[in-house]
This record gives sequence, C-alpha cells and structure tokens, in this order.
Amino acid sequence: MADGSHRAVFLDRDGTIVDDPGFLHEPGKVQLLPGAAAAIKRLNENGYLVVVVSNQSGIARGFYTAADYDAVQRRLGELLMAHGAHLDGSYFCPHHPQFPGTPGAPACDCRKPGPKLFREAQQALDIDFARSWWVGDRLSDVQPALSLGGQGILVATGEGNLHQGQARALGVMVVADLARAVDEILRTVTTG
Repeated sequence: MADGSHRAVFLDRDGTIVDDPGFLHEPGKVQLLPGAAAAIKRLNENGYLVVVVSNQSGIARGFYTAADYDAVQRRLGELLMAHGAHLDGSYFCPHHPQFPGTPGAPACDCRKPGPKLFREAQQALDIDFARSWWVGDRLSDVQPALSLGGQGILVATGEGNLHQGQARALGVMVVADLARAVDEILRTVTTG
C-alpha cells in the first residue's frame, strides 16, 4: 500500500487527553487534562490529523458497552470544540485476551499495539505513517510507531511514569504531558 499524503498524530485517550479514573464510561466524568485541548488545537492548526486510538477492555469485561464508549467520545468532542479543537478520527478495541468470550478475543489484532486500527485510519484518512506520531501514556500506545515507521512519544501523565524506563530503552522520547509532546512534534517540523 502506498503511503498517504497526510501527517497524523495518533493519541491515546485515557491518561493522555483526559483524566483516567479507570474504565471511564460516564460522559459527566470526562475531564480534559491541563493543556490537552490547546495542544490538540495546535496540531489541528499545523496540518496534523488527530486520531484517537484506544483500548477499551472494560467492554470485554462487561463494565460498560460500546454505546457508553460512544457517549464519552461525544462528550470529549464537545469539550474539545469548546476550546476550538477537534479530532479527525476515533477508533477503539473492545477486546481483552483474558476474556475470550468476547468477539475477536483473544487473538484480535486491533488491540494496541496491534496494527489493525492504525491501518484502518491510514486507509480512511490517507495517512503517511512515516510522517506521523504516536503519543500515549503506555508502551502499547507508542510501540506501533516502531513497527509502522513513525515516531513515538510517551507522556508522563496517566500511567506514563510506570513506563518511562522501558520507553527510553526502546528509543522513545518521554515528556511531561501532551502539551510538551506537541512542542516536540512541531519543533521537528520547523527544524526538520
């Protein structure tokens, strides 16, 4: 498949854009992390597609439904829009390997760091992986950059502090939060 023409930033949701209380499924509990909306707006303004890719094992575990996930995504979109920011796409994996009764488990390839959801976004949005970034608070959020040809940044928000050493060992940059990640992404555009 030929590379697309658009640059993208693939973002994890919980712990990267919004506070992660654990199995977030109530729209009223969606809280943007400080600086996240402004960071996404800067990506929007600088020609990056912003795509959320999220593992949602709470669906496989029976804690909430795909409709609950959709309601949280709508609320996230509303909060971002209030700051002049938007998402260009949103993808999620509802599976978990420890809950094999769910469709697609345990051998799904849509659960991060699997490539399926990123390839779906690539095809739908004409994305060039080599010019794209993966940002999140877990190794599974940034590992796809290594296999798909882009660059990854681990943020220290959410679970990020637990994964800093492993991320650095893989050659992945570690920064404080999404705002700092966007600083780095945009810096490479102006200096690269």
